[in-house]
Amino acid sequence: MTKFGEIIGVDKPVLIDFYADWSESEPSLDTLRDVAAALGDRAKVIKIDIRKNEILADALRVKGNPTFMIYKNGEMKWRQTGEQDANTLIGLVQQYF
Repeated sequence: MTKFGEIIGVDKPVLIDFYADWSESEPSLDTLRDVAAALGDRAKVIKIDIRKNEILADALRVKGNPTFMIYKNGEMKWRQTGEQDANTLIGLVQQYF
């Protein structure tokens, strides 16, 4: 996997979904597809499996599933734990264009 700093160090917003594949429901996958389609190339949308990236999740203090974060130019702009709908996520990311 590319280094995290390279992923978040770009000049467009990066929406990250920290998730665990053992979650009973996975509605966030469809949600993220909708978000990515709506934002196009104006933003990055990435899913990161907490269990496969435990060191990163611990470093960022990810405790809940899912945890969403928005980064721009390497700086965290927004963070929320819990399910989010596509329209909310799209609106949040658009604030950082």
